[in-house]
Amino acid sequence: MKFDRSARRKLWSHTMTVLAGLCALVALIPLASVIYQAAVLGGPVLSVDFLTANPPSPCSPVVGQPPCAVGGIGSAIQGTLILVGLATAISVPIGLAAAVFAVEYRGRFLGLAISFTADVLTGVPSIIAGVFIYTYFVIYYPVIVFSALTGALALSVIMIPIVTRTCEEALRTVPHSLREAALALGIPKWRTTLQIVVVTALPAVLTGILLSVMRAAGEAAPLLFTAFGSRLGFQGFNNPINALPLLIYNFAESPYKNWISLAWGAALILIILILIASVLSRLVVNRMVRRMRGG
Repeated sequence: MKFDRSARRKLWSHTMTVLAGLCALVALIPLASVIYQAAVLGGPVLSVDFLTANPPSPCSPVVGQPPCAVGGIGSAIQGTLILVGLATAISVPIGLAAAVFAVEYRGRFLGLAISFTADVLTGVPSIIAGVFIYTYFVIYYPVIVFSALTGALALSVIMIPIVTRTCEEALRTVPHSLREAALALGIPKWRTTLQIVVVTALPAVLTGILLSVMRAAGEAAPLLFTAFGSRLGFQGFNNPINALPLLIYNFAESPYKNWISLAWGAALILIILILIASVLSRLVVNRMVRRMRGG
């Protein structure tokens, strides 16, 4: 009887393990399919010039005429780095400060309001952020409606609630006994929060910030109403700017062969950049965790 019961448990355990593995494989199919499709259609156009040159004029090949210029996505890569970097500089201090207030002053009405507002804004469609920034600047600052500044602000509206919620959950994992011990030693509350609570939760905080950065790096909808797009490089914060998601959206739906090839190449580059950022961030976070644990 004991043998039968043990055998049934092992059989059930092995069955669940196999099912879990199959579910993991099924979940990986869309990712593998996207990467394969982007590699097949975008791989042939990859080159050094592709990464540095600006997009060409639209063209479709015609028999008897010179081949179409391939061009590149240099301006889009540059614009993505500028937009995401500026949006990160805006959203991380605001989101982290809001998360600290919501956790350390959780009993106050404002702390509860911050958590509730971040939850609501996290589920708002990203295009609403673009429309919001567009409408505001059309009314008050129409000179810079389409610019790198408005594009970064639109992305920061998306990033702030993500940073707030992820950092809030990370700070909540810090044991309350650490706070009490620091306060009992006479350390001021602001130093306890910044030098003990935030530092202890830093690996999880960085992970949350990375999630918001990768979300912003792949957004095209809010940039349609703000950054607008440009085939030139960076011309200043008050001028239109290109970005990889924006280039993919605009070029993929065009009837021109060279633009469609650029769209697939840009999609492959965007996937590669996000994968590299994800792997590097995990290595850095794991190394930080090992150091904090004394390993």
